[in-house]
Amino acid sequence: MKRISVILKVFCLVMILCVPFSVVKAQGQVTVIRLNGEINPSQLALIHRAFGEATDKQSDAVLVELDTFGGLVDSATKIRDIISESPIPTICFVKNRAWSAGALIALAHGHIIMAPGSSIGAAEPIPTTEKTVAALKAEFSATADRNGRDANAAAAMVDKSLGYGIYARPGEILAFTDKQAVEAGFAEAVLPDRATVLNQYGLGQRQVDVAEMNTTEKAVGYLSDPLVKGFLVTLIFLAILTEIKTAGVGIAALMGLIAAAVLMGSQLLVGATGWMPALLFFGGAALIVLELFIPGSAIFGISGMLMMFGGLFLVLGGDGFAVEYLASSLILALVIFAFIVKKLPTSKLWSRFVLKNQAKTADGYTSSLDYSALVGKEGIAVTPLRPAGTVMIEGKQVDVVSEGQYIAVHEPIVVVSVSGRRIVVEIVSHS
Repeated sequence: MKRISVILKVFCLVMILCVPFSVVKAQGQVTVIRLNGEINPSQLALIHRAFGEATDKQSDAVLVELDTFGGLVDSATKIRDIISESPIPTICFVKNRAWSAGALIALAHGHIIMAPGSSIGAAEPIPTTEKTVAALKAEFSATADRNGRDANAAAAMVDKSLGYGIYARPGEILAFTDKQAVEAGFAEAVLPDRATVLNQYGLGQRQVDVAEMNTTEKAVGYLSDPLVKGFLVTLIFLAILTEIKTAGVGIAALMGLIAAAVLMGSQLLVGATGWMPALLFFGGAALIVLELFIPGSAIFGISGMLMMFGGLFLVLGGDGFAVEYLASSLILALVIFAFIVKKLPTSKLWSRFVLKNQAKTADGYTSSLDYSALVGKEGIAVTPLRPAGTVMIEGKQVDVVSEGQYIAVHEPIVVVSVSGRRIVVEIVSHS
C-alpha cells in the first residue's frame, strides 16, 4: 500500500507540473494583419511575410483586418492565392469596406465578419472590357465557391449585367451592406471589434501577434509600381545598347546590373517570382562577359542575350503584359539612346568633360617624325639588313627595312618609300 501511495503522489506531481505547459500550448497565438488603403505590392509583401511567419510559429488562426477601396488586381489575386493556399484557418474582419480588389481578398478567407456600417462588393474592373470582366468574374466565382459562398453573387459584384435578387437589379453592380452580407450568406456575423471577433471563434485567450508593414515592404511597393518597373527595364536596355556601342564593360554595364538587381529583388521579396528570372538574367550577363574574352562564333553572346530577355520576361509576369513591357521599354531605350548619341557630343554638359585644346599640324605639331624627305636619298648599310637593319644617310643613322632582300654591310642603298616610321630601301643599281 505504501508503494502504491508513493506512485500516486509521483503521478499527481507530474500531472501538476504538466498542467501549466499544456495550458501554454493550448493558448497558442493568432496572427493579425492590417490591410488599409490601396491594395498594392507593399500589401502583397506584407501578406507574403506574415503568412510565412504565421506558418513557422504555428499560429492557430490568421485574422486580416480589411479596409480598402480596392487597388491593383494583380496584387489582389496573388494575395488571394496566399490566403487560399494557407493551411492555417483564416478570418477576414471587414472594418469599413472591402470594395473591388478588397472583395476578392475577403472572399478568399474561410470566415468573414462585418463591422457595423461596413460594406463589401462593387468590383467592376476599370477599364471595363469584355476580357477583363470575364477574367475577374471567373476569379470571384471560383474563390466564393471554394469557400462555400454563392458564386452567382460573387459574379454579380464584377458583372453588372447579371444582377442579384433584391440586392441588385440587372444593370447595377452588386455591393452588400453589413446586414445584407450576413443575410446572403457571405458573412457570418456583424461584430464591433477585434476582441469580439476572436471570441466568436474561441480565440479570445490567444496571444495576438500583429504583423506591421516594415520599411523594406514599403520600398518594395514603390519599386513594383508599373512606371518604376518600366523605368528600370528601360535603364537595363540603355545599358546594353551603350555597351554594344562602346564594345566594353564599364559604368553603363554596372548601372544596368544594379537596375536588374533592384527589379529582380523587389519581385522576389513580394513572392511574385522565384529565383529563375534572376538566374537567367545574371547567367546571361556572365555569358556576354565571357564572349568578350572568347570572341569568335558569338554563341556565348547570343545565348546570353536570349537568357537576359528570358529573365526579364519572367520577372515581369511571363504573359502578354510582359511582352508589352519589354517592347515599349526597348522602343523608349532606342529613342533615348539615339537622342544621346546625336545630341550629347554637342551639348554644354559634354564639353565640360572633353579636352578642347588641339595639337594641329598647322601649328607645328606632328604625331611622329616626318621621314618623307628621305625618299630618293642614298646611303650606306652600317648593319646587315635581314631585312631590317640600320643605314647611314647624310651622316645620320636611320632604322630601315629592305623589300625582302639581304643587304650586306657597306652596300650602297637608296630610300624607295616612306610610310610613317617605316622606311623601305633597296640596293643602289649603277647599271
